[in-house]
Amino acid sequence: MAREIETVVTFLQMTKHHTHIHPVMPAHPTAVMKAEHPPVHFYRYLYDQVGREFNWVLRRKMSDEALRDLLERDDFALYVLYVEGVPMGMGELDYSAMPDAQISYFGLMKEARGKGLGAYFLHHVIDIVWSYGPDRLLVNTCTLDHPRALPLYQRMGFEVYDQKPDLVERIED
Repeated sequence: MAREIETVVTFLQMTKHHTHIHPVMPAHPTAVMKAEHPPVHFYRYLYDQVGREFNWVLRRKMSDEALRDLLERDDFALYVLYVEGVPMGMGELDYSAMPDAQISYFGLMKEARGKGLGAYFLHHVIDIVWSYGPDRLLVNTCTLDHPRALPLYQRMGFEVYDQKPDLVERIED
């Protein structure tokens, strides 16, 4: 079995806040909360549950110490989507290259997909980022991600500015 998977990465940007986009409120009680300096085990749980199916590997390869350092940085933020009190999604934000802000990771757990929660959660994350006053909000997705990821980003106001082929290490365990 090949250790690497071919993919195409699509880079998107938003250069102004699209305040006219309002997704439908979910039927179940939801909350979007910032995880202040989350413990490594909690971050790894979210990252694995959201990203395993889509072969998210970069944070899996980080040591606990390196990941702890990232989680404690002032220019890092983690938002968690809770549905009926249970964590169901994550949005990782990177402000280290301001005035460009980046959504580094965004996604939902399998049980939360297909219920309109992605648009609801992404809308909240976008509002949070724009409250910090960036000039541009960046995100990328690839052909390994959920097939509705790219259309969702575009529906929320992101525009494609580049695409590149890439190789991603396959998750093996």
